Amino acid sequence: MSSQSANENRRDGPQEILLFFFFTLDVQPQCFKIGDHDEVGTYVNSCRECEYCDDGLKAYCSNGAVFTFDNIDADGSITDGGYSTYIIVLLQNTRELPTSPGSTFAMRWNYCLLSHDAPKDEPASKSLGEIGLGGLGHLAVKFGKSFGLKVTVFSTNISKKDKALNLLGADKFVVSSDKQQMAALAKSLDFILNTASADIPFNPYLSVVKTAGVLALVEFPSEVKFGPASFNRGMKTVSGSLTGDTKETQEMLDFCASSKIYPEIEFVPIQYANGALERMIKRDVKYWFVIDIENSLKRHGCRRKKGFEFWQFILEHVDICNWRTFILF
Repeated sequence: MSSQSANENRRDGPQEILLFFFFTLDVQPQCFKIGDHDEVGTYVNSCRECEYCDDGLKAYCSNGAVFTFDNIDADGSITDGGYSTYIIVLLQNTRELPTSPGSTFAMRWNYCLLSHDAPKDEPASKSLGEIGLGGLGHLAVKFGKSFGLKVTVFSTNISKKDKALNLLGADKFVVSSDKQQMAALAKSLDFILNTASADIPFNPYLSVVKTAGVLALVEFPSEVKFGPASFNRGMKTVSGSLTGDTKETQEMLDFCASSKIYPEIEFVPIQYANGALERMIKRDVKYWFVIDIENSLKRHGCRRKKGFEFWQFILEHVDICNWRTFILF
């Protein structure tokens, strides 16, 4: 598959995956012991001096947070994310992974970080609408139900109805292109979360938000269009979020562990990576592909490879230019 093909489909097809890199500590800080499995999130550094860093919002650092992948760190080095042999990160930017039976569950817990803040402190009578039922969206449904919210899934694809209701436990499924279905929900939802990256009209969704309700965006469509009257007349709020702070992320990991919230994933060998990419562009994935590097190596009778030798093996089996991030464990 050509890079052009992947780029043309990026908006409505496969999105860049935020990678969380697992590591075993080689030193022993006071809060960790050797052998612990911990997690590096979306950022590894920040100025630690501005008002946002002081408030724990390092991802929104006034001087620019250093993100895990493709950013310039303070020493001038480029962060390589999952392509790194090792990662240097401030201790306070790491999170502890809850104890698990194996790496599979650790990976699943970690993926819950890719989700987003949901109104977990609201009473169960509150309602949540979810736009888009992909990698983030299906987790939004799981979180919403675990918080006791009434969850409505919006999609233009009726084929997603069965999984939304029966697999993920949503209370209602609405075909958003059906004007009658949308009209029947007028001013009925307290919150709507948009996890779709496609350019969509937001006026219809704002019409189903209650007075003083909230529409939150956690994805990156190329533009957002809505009329001011859609929210001015109902005291409605439109907000956005990139990621949670370290404390919130740790709380989410712990909550996922205790509530058994896991994403739906499909393990694939590295040799199938290009085929998986083709399926992603066709939206044929429910809901994450996880590349099983270790078993891929075992299948070929290979020992665990490191550094240059490891990436040489990867390059032999996948068109790496079309993959923004690998999920490794």
